[in-house]
Amino acid sequence: MSRVRTAFLQGRLRSFLPYGPEDLPARIAADRAAPRSELAAALEAYLKRLGAPARSLESARRIAHPRSRVVITGQQAGLLTGPAFTLYKAHSALKLAYAYDDADRPVVGLFWVASQDHDTAEVSRIHFLDAEERIRELALDLPEAVPVARLPFAPYREEVLAFVRAFGGHAGVRERIEAALEGEWSYAEAFARLLLAFLGVHGVVPLDPMAPELAPLFVPALERELEDPLASSMAINAAGEALGSVGIAPSLGRPPGATNLFLEGDDGRRRLLHYDDGVFSDGLRRYRAEDLRSLLQSEPSRLTPAAGLRPVVQDAVVPTAGLVVGPGEMAYVAQLAGVYRLHGLEPPAVIDRMHGLVLEPPVRRILEKYTLDPWAFLEAPEEAMLEALARTSTAAAELERGLRRVEDEFSRMLAALPALDPTLTGAFERSQRRLEGEIERLRGKLLAAELQQKRIVRDQYRRLLTHLRPLGRPQERVYSFLGYILKHGPEVLERLCKAPARGRVTIDA
Repeated sequence: MSRVRTAFLQGRLRSFLPYGPEDLPARIAADRAAPRSELAAALEAYLKRLGAPARSLESARRIAHPRSRVVITGQQAGLLTGPAFTLYKAHSALKLAYAYDDADRPVVGLFWVASQDHDTAEVSRIHFLDAEERIRELALDLPEAVPVARLPFAPYREEVLAFVRAFGGHAGVRERIEAALEGEWSYAEAFARLLLAFLGVHGVVPLDPMAPELAPLFVPALERELEDPLASSMAINAAGEALGSVGIAPSLGRPPGATNLFLEGDDGRRRLLHYDDGVFSDGLRRYRAEDLRSLLQSEPSRLTPAAGLRPVVQDAVVPTAGLVVGPGEMAYVAQLAGVYRLHGLEPPAVIDRMHGLVLEPPVRRILEKYTLDPWAFLEAPEEAMLEALARTSTAAAELERGLRRVEDEFSRMLAALPALDPTLTGAFERSQRRLEGEIERLRGKLLAAELQQKRIVRDQYRRLLTHLRPLGRPQERVYSFLGYILKHGPEVLERLCKAPARGRVTIDA
């Protein structure tokens, strides 16, 4: 997708979000009811059990202030903290909280550990890039459909530590990882302890909604959802239809009868509840609303929200002013304004997270040699490399200029269409996508021809792909930032912590 078209769609998406980054100061200043004292006490008890450092404990206590606000983010409990964007999210939330923190209105950065998530395939593997530029992968064999809060980490500890030790790197960092993973923790708790081990000194506050200290706080919001269990699904589908009417494919959709509630069965598996004629069903058993209310009182962590309800259940307890998200999350949060209204809540300011690129010395040298923009290479490696080669090849330069002219002309026409005839936009976008596909295929052939003739250039192009776009995906979605800390030492983490809260950031390793 071209950069122009991406910006075009993001602009449309923004109109479905009641509050954006520019509204964060006003959301912080606004009054917001929340069970602050109960939340602060529960967080402090949870963090003490995890052995959290003093800075995180102090941050949790400050939530008890009657005017406190929170900037929150979250992610699944990935192996060894998961892909780098997990720490980028945490950094964004912490940095924004610091920017607005005040003694009269404390602002705290929270990290929601998605311990209820049962897609264990997403959290079972990790990739590090070693000193020889080889991709090291660890994949654990985790049971399916089980919330990660229920998985003990101990059976996997030695396999994980063997991977870390074989990777080598900074001894002090390795010892910190080993200490964080020592003990009888759940998979989600092991993740939270690693967050605390590396960001606790900066005041990060993990929040695990399935922790026994915290789960009871979310019962009132879940009980409200039981009163009209299909209303939130209808609101999500209505918002999806509105998105579709302006050319944006909705991220969320609910089939008839599907609620936004999951129930953890007696077998430990998490299943979506359906509702019909006053009765809930998980496909195995049927439940009345009073059965589920009783379960919430005795085992509150067994009834959990689906993605379309989770931010709302979160904000029924947390005095959220800002929600830090990635691009995919922004698309589904845009469908939730109606769900917030059903629960009597005002949505937070939705803020795009920081996007990071770690540049190791070999990569920086190659980029400088070809005067390549790393972000341009990340978005379109073939196009960026061809542009670089075009600076030394007359034929390649002429072909690239021609392709650029075609792209620019389509972009200009796309921008002009709303004023001319909005009904043509969809057809024009489909034509543009087909054209972009043809242009990318042509660029690929041109690049292949150039690289075939120049072995050194071919090798350097492959090195750039390994570092910046491994496995065909952006670096931040593949490599763990923990791997860079282990490889280069704590200084690379300090550079991240000094980076801006938002935007594109390059981090020297």
